[in-house]
Amino acid sequence: MAELYLFDGYNLLHAGPFADARELVDALASYVAVRGARGVVVFDGVGDDATRGPLEVRFAAHADTLLERLAAEHREETRVMLVTSDATVAAAAGVNVAKLSSQTFFRDFRPAQHREDRPEGLAGKLDPETRARLERLRRGGKSAE
Repeated sequence: MAELYLFDGYNLLHAGPFADARELVDALASYVAVRGARGVVVFDGVGDDATRGPLEVRFAAHADTLLERLAAEHREETRVMLVTSDATVAAAAGVNVAKLSSQTFFRDFRPAQHREDRPEGLAGKLDPETRARLERLRRGGKSAE
């Protein structure tokens, strides 16, 4: 079953380690992407809605109302996880929606890390000497046998 994360934007921003909303959005986009899920982060106020990979960024006059509506619209067709510390929003989302407090989310949160792995495929299986010889051949040089 598909998974949808609904994030209470400013609630998370104030509970987490991020300096601004842009940092939070980047981290959440990576978080849902790594899990193969979709996400929507909703902020109170006015701003430009955007999409960052599998994460939608939405702005609403009342973020709580939009989060409740999104939970109700999607809870039958997908597994919905609401991340907020607002007890009223969590209760209004319904019993078919999983809830996680912002503090618990960040306690277990592991940001996606950039890794410098060896390339996949044949190139990742070659030792450095063989790779160097092949590179010399590719550039038109003689192979040192």
